Amino acid sequence: MTEEYREQGSYTFLYITLAFLAVIAFAGYKIFGPNTGGLSKGQYFYVHTGSDYDKVLHDLGEGGYISDTWSFRLFASQSQMKTHVHPGRYQFKKGMSNFAIIRMLRSGKQAPVKLVINKLRTRRDFVNLVAANLECPADSMNMIINSADYLIQFDMDTNTVLAHIIPDTYELFWNSNADKTFRKILKNYDHFWDRVRIAKAKNHNLTPLEATIIASIVDEETNDNNDKPFIASVYLNRLRKGMKLQADPTVKFAVGDFMIKRVAGEMLNNNSLYNTYMYEGLPPGPICTPSLSSVNAVLEAPETNYLYFCAKADFSGASAFAATLDEQMKNAHLYQKALNERGIH
Repeated sequence: MTEEYREQGSYTFLYITLAFLAVIAFAGYKIFGPNTGGLSKGQYFYVHTGSDYDKVLHDLGEGGYISDTWSFRLFASQSQMKTHVHPGRYQFKKGMSNFAIIRMLRSGKQAPVKLVINKLRTRRDFVNLVAANLECPADSMNMIINSADYLIQFDMDTNTVLAHIIPDTYELFWNSNADKTFRKILKNYDHFWDRVRIAKAKNHNLTPLEATIIASIVDEETNDNNDKPFIASVYLNRLRKGMKLQADPTVKFAVGDFMIKRVAGEMLNNNSLYNTYMYEGLPPGPICTPSLSSVNAVLEAPETNYLYFCAKADFSGASAFAATLDEQMKNAHLYQKALNERGIH
């Protein structure tokens, strides 16, 4: 073998080696190098229930979540991702590699949704909130919370269902169905009504449901946390004396108009069990999902002799309280005069 031949062989081997290393480096880069797109449509990718492998690949490319679809398809096909398609909400971060994306999707490692529940006035409000934040169809949630057969297992009905929805932040998977979502929320209700709160309700001869119903009225009466315990005491005193609650917010709920400024006239004759001007005792369910401050106001309501209250004429948002009807009429006259002066009817 000549020296020249050996030298050519050495160069050939070197070229092959370098080419092989280049291929390895290229493959490694394609697997572990960044492959996210501009993420112009947001950082979350949604795999809808029923989606197949081809649909996922299409949506990744069309949505701009990956920049090199060819390499992604190549490695995805080798990773058995085709048989591991999991519905859910996945968080894409800038610079993620094919390996990281495939591992996330293949394992079904979702980014949970924070469902924030504040004040809700109707079951429809709840249904719309869930549908806006989760994959759960509005019709599906609407069906179960309006089903007596479904609700009876939780010892509730369509009137009392909102009492079990505590305003809070709930962490759920985006593809949670209606039943799973509802049960998750109910767990928080059981946690909220612990022995301490149940005992406080009992001190006022109330069940948790009754305390929640009163709290919902208090919550609709005022945003002033200083006034809430005293407003609660008014309604508790009326219940003890067998008086009608005559709570304006219950009339608004009964007629389905929460923007009414002044409750009067034919509204008071609305024949609804929620109309506490017409029917004695508590309405059959809450008129909203009350805040924690309103529930605490009921549970910690002071002993007073107040039977009446109305808004102060200075429009400060605070209430004027009274123990007698004469005092109430004076306070109410001042407030009604202020309303008339401002042209509020």
